[in-house]
Amino acid sequence: MTTYDDRASLTDLTTTAERVRGSVEGVIEGKPEVVRLSLTVLLAEGHLLIEDVPGVGKTMLAKALARSIDCSVRRIQFTPDLLPSDITGVSIFDQQRRDFEFKPGAIFAQIVIGDEINRASPKTQSALLESMEERQVTIDGQTYELPSPFMVVATQNPVEMEGTYPLPEAQRDRFMARVSIGYPGPEAELRMLDVHGGVSPLDDLQPVAHAHEIVKLIDAVRTVHVADTVRRYAVDLVAATRSHPDLRLGASPRATLHLLRAAKASAALSGRAGPYTHLKLPTKKKGHHHSFYTTFKTNQY
Repeated sequence: MTTYDDRASLTDLTTTAERVRGSVEGVIEGKPEVVRLSLTVLLAEGHLLIEDVPGVGKTMLAKALARSIDCSVRRIQFTPDLLPSDITGVSIFDQQRRDFEFKPGAIFAQIVIGDEINRASPKTQSALLESMEERQVTIDGQTYELPSPFMVVATQNPVEMEGTYPLPEAQRDRFMARVSIGYPGPEAELRMLDVHGGVSPLDDLQPVAHAHEIVKLIDAVRTVHVADTVRRYAVDLVAATRSHPDLRLGASPRATLHLLRAAKASAALSGRAGPYTHLKLPTKKKGHHHSFYTTFKTNQY
């Protein structure tokens, strides 16, 4: 049953999400579905993998989302010589204190942008596994909690083969959604020339939401009611991937949780949080590859 407090939280959610969406769309022209999916993943406490050819705005989308929220942001440029300690941090011996002092790595931020994640070695990629799943980092037997909200937005170019390391299944399974931005339409590209022709709109982008607001919105998404029939449908949908003859590896139980959480976030963004919330599955349109329900966990096969 939806209470008065739940309705108030839902109103705050849609209002704040609209501000963030408008801010990001001011930078990313003609891709409203991609922007909405990014917000869905953020509010569902997931991580986003942006996979597309070079030059379509993968890193710009990640930066625009990060700058639209008043959160701590760190960017990691993944390269073959990047070490796991560069991501997680390292303990350094302090001569004055005669003790080890922990120096946090780049992962200690609320929004972490991993640029060209498949350029790092599998050993370095594995440094993200614990942080993405458990939102913590363990160094020398000591566990350090990561801030909230916490989201990893990674990018990779699928067409580049030299100097890249394909993401292992364990790494890809931790991303809630994989999105492809695609090329802009002619009108959107013309607007892009006007907006981006002089200075980058990222330079003037100001935060339109605070970190504590996002935390409250995430809590509001958790209260969204999901009918038993929708839960059963999610389980049946994931189970079908495990028995399909064309799939080498079906979706994991983690994928089921991701699907349910993303459905709740999507419903909340649409203003639906009551006991009659339904999971609306959009149909895949020709040429579209960025809908959550069509790309979700497709990297499993």
